[in-house]
Amino acid sequence: MTPQTDPQAGAAVKAADRAHVFHSWSAQDLIDPLAVAGAEGSYFWDYDGNRYLDFASGLVYTNIGYQHPKVVAALQEQAGKLATFAPAFAIEARSEAARLIAERTPGDLDKIFFTNGGADAVEHAVRMARLHTGRSKVLSAYRSYHGGTQQAVNITGDPRRWPSDSGTAGVVHFWAPYLYRSRFYAETEQQECERALEHLETTIAFEGPGTIAALILETIPGTAGIMVPPRGYLAGVRDLCDKYGIVFVLDEVMAGFGRTGEWFAADLFEVTPDLMTFAKGVNSGYVPLGGVAISGKIAETFAKRPYPGGLTYSGHPLACAAAVATINVMAEEGVVANAAVVGAQVIEPGLRELAARHASVGEVRGVGMFWALELVKNRETREPLVPYNAAGEANAPMAAFAATAKANGLWPFVNMNRTHVVPPCTITEAEAKEGLAALDAALSVADKYAEQ
Repeated sequence: MTPQTDPQAGAAVKAADRAHVFHSWSAQDLIDPLAVAGAEGSYFWDYDGNRYLDFASGLVYTNIGYQHPKVVAALQEQAGKLATFAPAFAIEARSEAARLIAERTPGDLDKIFFTNGGADAVEHAVRMARLHTGRSKVLSAYRSYHGGTQQAVNITGDPRRWPSDSGTAGVVHFWAPYLYRSRFYAETEQQECERALEHLETTIAFEGPGTIAALILETIPGTAGIMVPPRGYLAGVRDLCDKYGIVFVLDEVMAGFGRTGEWFAADLFEVTPDLMTFAKGVNSGYVPLGGVAISGKIAETFAKRPYPGGLTYSGHPLACAAAVATINVMAEEGVVANAAVVGAQVIEPGLRELAARHASVGEVRGVGMFWALELVKNRETREPLVPYNAAGEANAPMAAFAATAKANGLWPFVNMNRTHVVPPCTITEAEAKEGLAALDAALSVADKYAEQ
């Protein structure tokens, strides 16, 4: 795992990228993408020999780390046996992937519709709910992210929605619980839970229960801030959906497959939705794959009635072979338990110790291998270290924080005024402590922008 230096090759990769690759979520002339030479386990490196501990897990998907030999071997074997095949046929890799996923989903979510990723999984979950209910509206939370395709980005509750928000997608947003920045003037988790549920039921009432097809929530919001919901909230949402005949959809694209120290975050709250979307960790991102886990009552709607949707690469053999290998690796190597144990015994106490020493840390929150530090200018007022959706000079404090982390060999996940600690679920105790030390140095820079 020793990085080899080859600056000339790196320059060629960078030049080709800048000449021809159009990057997502970016002003093309203002970015400088790192040329990556290789990766293994929890680390990746560039062509200049700089190695980084990946505290972002790619985009929170390399749950078993990079280049796991068993998954690589499974891909090689599947490519030699059956590299691709149309989705209308029954093939071993697809069938086995569906079986392994269904074994781990809660309740009766036993039918699996495969997609290419999380956004199209959300698109199809919403379509299924609308067809099942004959209704059109979808409720989703502010401070959420559900994907970049047209319907999914309208459902999203962060600023990435704004440029593409047509205002006619039948989406209604509401406030989910978030005690640190409560919209309900709550002082305790119980108050936040009760008032958030009251707000949600009022929203349902004023929108018209008979018009609402689905309510979608990230079980634990990911990119929007890793706000673990208070105990009782998701159960309360389940009850409201049952009361008004609304399809309850949980988005587990980021939180699923071990990230929270359980197979699915829903297991932490003992809640079963009607539909559950997944992607990312299902095969650690080795080949694009997502899907919708479907309950019996939704599946029955389409028992004799064709489901009007599909994808050319639905359940692609290579992607499904990677999923089979990934799930088996996670079971055999205790990856889910490792996320829970290292999270509870190393990451959480380490982050809380950093928070006690750094004036820029307003709150630590999370579970398993899914954590966020909220960075603030003032702990008393909770003013964010940078303004909401800051860019350019206004984002300088977070840019300085990130640059320092990278200079210390840590690749951070930074969004708005937060840094998320989301390393691979296979991370070791020693690697976690290495990352916390680099984070310590970066927070010292953030402290310069905070009121001491």
